[in-house]
Amino acid sequence: MDFKKEALKLLEENISNKNLIKHNLAASALMKGLAKYFNKEDEIDLWEIAGLVHDLDWEKTQNNPQKHALVAAEILKAKGFPKEVVEAVRKHNYLAAVEPPETLMEKALYYGEEMTGLVIAAALVLPSKKLSDLTPQTIINRFKEKSFARGVDRELLLKSSEELGISLEKLAEIALESMKEISDDLGL
Repeated sequence: MDFKKEALKLLEENISNKNLIKHNLAASALMKGLAKYFNKEDEIDLWEIAGLVHDLDWEKTQNNPQKHALVAAEILKAKGFPKEVVEAVRKHNYLAAVEPPETLMEKALYYGEEMTGLVIAAALVLPSKKLSDLTPQTIINRFKEKSFARGVDRELLLKSSEELGISLEKLAEIALESMKEISDDLGL
């Protein structure tokens, strides 16, 4: 089965909000970038797909956040997606507190996806609204502004350094460069 094709189909079937689709695309790009950074080329497709479908169930579970990710994991499992993808998706919702992420891929999705929201917010306040005009330092500066992009869980991002062994600055750089590769799809 072509899991990437199936993942895109599932996004179309389960998500109507274009910004939520873009968020999943951004997370997919970040996961691909992190897989490269961590020399996981043999798993790059799995990482990318996990990012692509991580919020597959958001529109169904947004009023019941404790179910978010659990419903998506069940959908993915029923469709025969690889266990690594199912588990990364299942464990990425810290509100569900199922169990902590264990593998590097699970941790990358859990801790990394918050960065995509910060990158998008930082791009949207630029006059050009383009990722190409954004720098990692600008993202970090925005991170330090507590009133900016309040929905971004800064504590979770700070823990990414410890859990992933990567600086916040490097995570911002990887996210930005990865998302630039799909800037047309993101409209940025």
